[in-house]
Amino acid sequence: MTPQDPAARRPIRDLPDELISQIAAGEVVERPASVVRELLDNALDAGATQVTVRLSAGGVRLILVEDDGLGIAREELPVALRRHATSKIASLQDLEAVGTMGFRGEALAAINSIADMSLVSRTLDAEHAWQLDGRTGELKPAPRALGTSVEVRELFYATPARRKFLKTDATELAHCIEAVRRHALVRPDVGFAIWHEGKLVEQWRACSGALAGAHSLAHPVQRLADVLGAEFVGQSVAVRYESSALRADGRPAVRVWGRAGIPDAARSRADQQFAYVNGRFVRDKVLAHAARSAYEDVLHGHRQPVYALYVEIDPARVDVNVHPTKIEVRFRDSREVHQAVRHGVQDALAAPRAGAASANAMPAEAAPQSSPNLNFKPKQAFAQQGWAQPAIKFGADQGNRVSDFEALWPVPPGTAKPVAPDRFMPGAHAAPEQPQSGPQTDTALPQGDWPLGRALAQLQGVYILAENSQGLVIVDMHAAHERIVYERLKSQLDTSRIASQPLLIPATFAATPHEVATAEACIDTLALLGLEITPFSPRTLAVRAVPTSLAAGDAVELARSVLAELAQHDASTVVERARNELLGTMACHGAVRANRRLTLDEMNALLRQMEATDRSDQCNHGRPTWRQVSVKELDSLFLRGR
Repeated sequence: MTPQDPAARRPIRDLPDELISQIAAGEVVERPASVVRELLDNALDAGATQVTVRLSAGGVRLILVEDDGLGIAREELPVALRRHATSKIASLQDLEAVGTMGFRGEALAAINSIADMSLVSRTLDAEHAWQLDGRTGELKPAPRALGTSVEVRELFYATPARRKFLKTDATELAHCIEAVRRHALVRPDVGFAIWHEGKLVEQWRACSGALAGAHSLAHPVQRLADVLGAEFVGQSVAVRYESSALRADGRPAVRVWGRAGIPDAARSRADQQFAYVNGRFVRDKVLAHAARSAYEDVLHGHRQPVYALYVEIDPARVDVNVHPTKIEVRFRDSREVHQAVRHGVQDALAAPRAGAASANAMPAEAAPQSSPNLNFKPKQAFAQQGWAQPAIKFGADQGNRVSDFEALWPVPPGTAKPVAPDRFMPGAHAAPEQPQSGPQTDTALPQGDWPLGRALAQLQGVYILAENSQGLVIVDMHAAHERIVYERLKSQLDTSRIASQPLLIPATFAATPHEVATAEACIDTLALLGLEITPFSPRTLAVRAVPTSLAAGDAVELARSVLAELAQHDASTVVERARNELLGTMACHGAVRANRRLTLDEMNALLRQMEATDRSDQCNHGRPTWRQVSVKELDSLFLRGR
């Protein structure tokens, strides 16, 4: 009998309630960690300040979640186990602006359909607690303080096939701990404890001074240190960003805060990336792409950044009803969120970390005072050598000598510029600098205020050795100069609108309907990026103009990349990325090369410029530009103090 045979056709009929519940359970409950996550959501929605999770056999045999929240009234306990029963929402308007962790009303019913479950709860006005047996529906008095306990035994006993897909107890336990960690990171005002087989495996106490709720910018660093380790806090920078657009109540439309790991703390796997939207842990492509793009020219190779980022947005502008597990969201304006996260992380990473590294250093009075020419002026030092830099021009001619140090210390208006020699060589001299009119600015700082210290010597023509209050600083002079030139080139282009160059012969390519629709809908945005892309035929697009700085590149490839990004994210990142690759090549070829002998004043000038240049801790390729060796580390090399 074949499926096409009329006799093989089955009639359409309603599914049994038990089968419906188990189908729903398959969407909500994947493993014991899924149960832990759902029960923690309910505990936090109930206002708990302390949550205890007790597990057995990795959560397969037993999951017990206890909280000190508001509790469930006796008459509501049987209703709590029904499908689509919840206290979180009551109308479509509530669903469109969900402010709680749970709202679907599926979790308890789904768990009850595949495991032995019981609830014990007591409200503030009740004389004692009440216990509900999920299998029989029996309700009886029970001893308990204020709050709720949910006990789940023999997970998947009713669906043994699902149980075969579970991993070892150790693996399931690790997933359960991870589920609690994600909640602990966003709720420092709540204490969490995890017990397994009667032993305490993790505990995070409530942080003093933490505000109740998950939307506070005053997020205690202590909770991050407790959960992710003190090393994460020590190797990360604070992120704080508020969009200029405002809500109806006057608050910023998007707020981003948290901590982003420095490039040196990047990992080979993306296992330390935590993103939250209105207190909910999510895995979202928009947030992941925004964070990754902020690290584009400071990460080496395919390393993955680490971060804990918190986004607050109007609940009506984000849809959390996308997936039964509530781990995915959809933004009404994804570009707005993408820009906020990207700029927040970028701004946090931009500040040179040399100053922060020396914050705990000894005071200036305690540092040695001997120094060659502490009052040097970088511009004068280079002018004396006759190393002037002509104005940098962008375009086909990339042979400008961007390596000349004068490019890094431009001469102020009104100052006579020395004549540059034909080649950038030591010992080449020019006319002395003319006296300046008006007050002069002394760029020298007290020695204790120099994060990268004072230069001592040059090693093998490659590294600069400097001394600061913490010990020895080793600088890769080519990598450092490369970053300085690169940032200067970027700032020069950023001050003007992206210029567009028409193509003599338009570059046409076969486009998908989606690409054609994107090009037609985003004409203005493309124009801001210096691109002109118009339909040539119903299935062909023509690139008629490209950014001037990218005129020599592949116009079709650039257009495809921009349209793909524009469909999901902020397309300006594609143009910026392509433009920065060109500038990075110019900076790399123009930076000072190895075996170039520098005077102490020149080395000091390079150190001072590093301290004032954004992202100067890494070169354009993500490699570090300097390293600190403390006096303690030097002492250990020579066994001093032992």
